[in-house]
Amino acid sequence: MAAQISKKRKFVADGVFYAELNEFLTRELAEDGYAGVEVRVTPARTEIIIRATHTQNVLGEKGRRIRELTTLVQKRFRFAENTVELYAERVQNRGLCAIAQAESVKYKLLNGLAVRRACYGVVRFVMESGAKGCEVVVSGKLRAARAKAMKFGDGFMIHSGQPTRDFITTAVRHVLLRQGVLGIKVKIMLDSDPSGRQGPKNPLPDVITILEPKDEASIPEPIAQDFRPTVAEPAPAAPAVEAQ
Repeated sequence: MAAQISKKRKFVADGVFYAELNEFLTRELAEDGYAGVEVRVTPARTEIIIRATHTQNVLGEKGRRIRELTTLVQKRFRFAENTVELYAERVQNRGLCAIAQAESVKYKLLNGLAVRRACYGVVRFVMESGAKGCEVVVSGKLRAARAKAMKFGDGFMIHSGQPTRDFITTAVRHVLLRQGVLGIKVKIMLDSDPSGRQGPKNPLPDVITILEPKDEASIPEPIAQDFRPTVAEPAPAAPAVEAQ
């Protein structure tokens, strides 16, 4: 990366790198609860943090699998020796991770579970994990030859404005069944969390907080107060001096 490139080309190159890396890890770690990736570039090395629900499976026996993934990424993207590191991070609350829940619906359908039962199970689990709202949409040839979409939801969900980017996590997956391809879309609306762990720190912009009134001092007996402006009394006149 010694050659100088324009900022526009650099942003495009970074986006293509992230998209290809995310696609590769999605296919490779789908069964291990893959839930996203974060790339941190430092002057010394590039750190790739893989978020997953089953981190032990990502690491492999004695760290063998993570070393294999590191070698693959290094050779594919032509990193120099020892300039790229892969880490595995456990998802704190997988019930609030849309990617993990979309994969859950996918494998339930692949194992032959009914669509309605699989989706309602995921919706209930997400709501019990502390989400503000959840929506699961499954579209395709579900039972009959005619394709249709089924939507399952619970709680509160917003659909427009900046809060959709801050509070809603979305994931889309495709599942290949015998009758055709089904599309799965999972949307989870997070609740605000002042600590920033379970959701955004700031609340929704339309939330109104009513404060408790302050304690007023008790009045034992009625009092009267005169609010009329005080009129200044005229100064006494000086005594007249008789002329001689």
